[in-house]
Parts: sequence; structure tokens; C-alpha cells
Amino acid sequence: MTSYADELLSNPKADRVKAVARLATRQGRKSTGSFLVEGPQAVREALKASQHNPSLVTQVYAAEGFLDANPEFVELLSGTRVFTRTVTGQVLLAMADTMTPQGIIAVARITEPTLEEIFAQQPRLIAVLCQVQDPGNAGTILRAADAAGADAVVLTKGSVDIYNPKAVRSTVGSLFHLPVLSAVDFAELAQLARTNGVQLLAADGYGAHDLDALQDASVLRKHDSGAGATQDEPALELPSAWLFGNEGQGLSDEEKHASDYGVAVPLYGAAESLNVGTAATVCLYASARAQNRM
Repeated sequence: MTSYADELLSNPKADRVKAVARLATRQGRKSTGSFLVEGPQAVREALKASQHNPSLVTQVYAAEGFLDANPEFVELLSGTRVFTRTVTGQVLLAMADTMTPQGIIAVARITEPTLEEIFAQQPRLIAVLCQVQDPGNAGTILRAADAAGADAVVLTKGSVDIYNPKAVRSTVGSLFHLPVLSAVDFAELAQLARTNGVQLLAADGYGAHDLDALQDASVLRKHDSGAGATQDEPALELPSAWLFGNEGQGLSDEEKHASDYGVAVPLYGAAESLNVGTAATVCLYASARAQNRM
């Protein structure tokens, strides 16, 4: 690790401190192409990811005593060119978006693939956030996609900025585990999915297909090679991009019409519907299970 960590940054009004704090704003991120990463878990995952992408993390700021108490971060920073400073509690508070920063923050570059690059990798599972606007929901879906082994997460235009501090925190480091692409044109996504043989599955409470029935059919095909899926029914084991809609309005008519199939998560209790993050978790795991079973 660079010896810069031994130098103490103590002025909360310093230009460097103000520059980091501005990353909490959309304009600050847009003008620099960077975003704020807060807390040990998120910074740890960012530094691990930077081992494969050395330009990802550019700055790290740790509270006094933090690196001594957490030597794993010293090891992760060792040999890197990451600008590192020890800072006072006041400085860390001035930089952070939260009122109770957890001892360390980092600055990372926004590095996204293109849609063409995502589909060139022949993805099996993609989570698509269609105008999902709540940072917590976006983070939940991204974490679920990560845990389910998805190949990418795509956010269409009108969705939350996944790089705003609250959204970044809600991903708890999963943001650094798989390709993420934001502000995507939905029509372009639908066309590329169709061209590349990836079925579009609309998570829709009024969808014509029951998710449980699709899972049962997938199990049957696993044990009976002659039980193929019909053209009128999606096969969960096939390459799929799941569409998850806006919290209040759900999927738009355009998004539903562009999808190949509408799929409903069955409700066995009295709840009227599922939160989009919960529904996404169920759907992504259904596909992941079918694909890994095959």
C-alpha cells in the first residue's frame, strides 16, 4: 500500500473533500464519471474487483485506526496505485452521504459494457429493470441477480441511477460482481435479445403463465427427454431476460407487448401483490434453478 495512507487529511473544507462529496449528486457523477462507495463491505468488493480491473478504484479514504483494525484492506491496497489517505472523523463525515459513515469510503469509476458486448457473451440470464425507481428495490434486484448467477443487469431509461449513494449501498457490493448497464433504450434491448435468441419474460401479476407450472414443466423435461416445451409456453431453462416493472405502474404496454411471454408469480395468501424486489428474486431463482438443473 502507498505511504499516502500515513498522511492525515484533517480539513473538512479542503477541495479534495468537496470533490468527493459532490459524487453524491448526479451532476458530480456525470462530470467525473465516478461514484462514491461507502462502508467496509462495498469497498472490499470494489477493491477485489479492481484486481481484474485496475482502473476501477481510484481513491480510498479511511478513518484513523481503521486500517490498523482491518488489515485485509491493507493487503487489498498493497501494490496498487490507488490514492489512499487516512482522514479524521470530520473529514469522513463531510465526504460521506450517510450520517454515520462506517470507517472507509472509496471513489470508483463508472465502467459499463455495451448491450452488444453483453449479448456477445451469450448470456443465459439477464435481469432487466424497466423504470424501477426506488434505490432499495434496484439494489435488491441486483443482489438477487448476483446470487442467482445472472450474467448481467440492465436498467432502462427512466430507472433509478444505480450509482447514487443509496442505490450503491443497497447492492452491498454486488454492483461489482457482474456487468451492469444503465439508461438503456428498451426497444434496442428487445431487438438484441430477439436477435440473439434470448426470450423476454415479463414478470406480470396478470401474465398468462404461472411460474410454478413452468417450474414443474422444467422438472418434467429434465426427466423426460420427449417432453419438450411448446411454442406457446416459455421454458425456464432457455436463455432468458426477465423484465421487472415500475413499482407503481408495473410494466408498460410497450414492455408487455415486446415480451415473448407474461409470467405471474402465484399468490397463495391474501396479499394483493409482491414487491418488485421480492418478485424478481423468485423469478430469477426459478430460471437459475432450471438452467442449473439441465
